[in-house]
Amino acid sequence: MPNHPIETLMKTAMESIKEMVDVNTVVGDPVETPDGMVIVPVSRVSCGFAAGGGEYDTGVSEGPGGLPFGGGSGAGVSVQPVGFLVVGHNQVRLLPVDSNAAVDRLIDLAPQVLSQIQSMVMQRQNTATVRVTES
Repeated sequence: MPNHPIETLMKTAMESIKEMVDVNTVVGDPVETPDGMVIVPVSRVSCGFAAGGGEYDTGVSEGPGGLPFGGGSGAGVSVQPVGFLVVGHNQVRLLPVDSNAAVDRLIDLAPQVLSQIQSMVMQRQNTATVRVTES
């Protein structure tokens, strides 16, 4: 028994979607910077698909293929950047591309800032100790 026309319609549409969306769309090709860091783009991919059709009676007697068929299909794909994976210098970081990027960057930098503040305080204490012993 031959395939129904809606099956052919859906198969063609799904193959087209498969060609558009692959793993390289979600996780992009890595790019190496001159300083040895590797940057990998990451995206969110959403897709939707619909197909439909029906046979209709034209008032003419059926032929060998049955009633005439009318149908259609549609698809949509949305690719939205999420961020970048930055790999190098013994660490892996995700740099997001949303409105909270500044907050995330501050959270990433907090340990480094605290370390610098601590070293400045220690340096001042050592300088104060040297001044007291010189007097």
